[in-house]
Amino acid sequence: MPTLNKLKSILESLLFVSGEPLKLTKIAKICNISKIEVISGIDDLNKDYQREERGFAIISKDDSVQLAINPKNTETVSQLVSGELGSEPTKSALEVLSIIAYRGPITRVQIEAIRGVNCSYVLRTLLIKGLIERKETSDIRGFLYEISFDFLKSLGLTSVKALPDWEELSKNEKLEELIGDEKIESESEEQSADLNEAAPKIKL
Repeated sequence: MPTLNKLKSILESLLFVSGEPLKLTKIAKICNISKIEVISGIDDLNKDYQREERGFAIISKDDSVQLAINPKNTETVSQLVSGELGSEPTKSALEVLSIIAYRGPITRVQIEAIRGVNCSYVLRTLLIKGLIERKETSDIRGFLYEISFDFLKSLGLTSVKALPDWEELSKNEKLEELIGDEKIESESEEQSADLNEAAPKIKL
């Protein structure tokens, strides 16, 4: 078992990179420690946050935990979030939305394999806007993302199949291979270019 400080460092990294709720059992499996040790490490990490007045807090629900902002900073942070909600979707948001629309249901790891960058913040913004939905899988992959009814209504569509070039882009073999591997290849930019080019066609 790693030292307590090392364990807390690992836990913080996992929660930060995930950007989503993580099951305690999944964390225990990744760290090769017991669930009790995970809970203890998270409790200690939360105490560090509170004692040092850090910007983070770890929230728990059922058998899952998630890294969140310090509740005392909510008012300040809400100014950033409200600004994002009231603004037009960014290029990054449209690209992620296009990937989900044409390739969903899809995991965050698969989305990031296509784009080559972390998408946690963009996914959270799209969830808050109600343009996408997520559902938990029965395995260890985390959440599957898909477009919402509000997305379809905003575009006046009855189905994702009515999107431009849906038949072609939803069955791209190169992307299928990339998603199946769930890893970033050196040619990822070239392979995902078609989906990124589809983003401008989605006007919200």
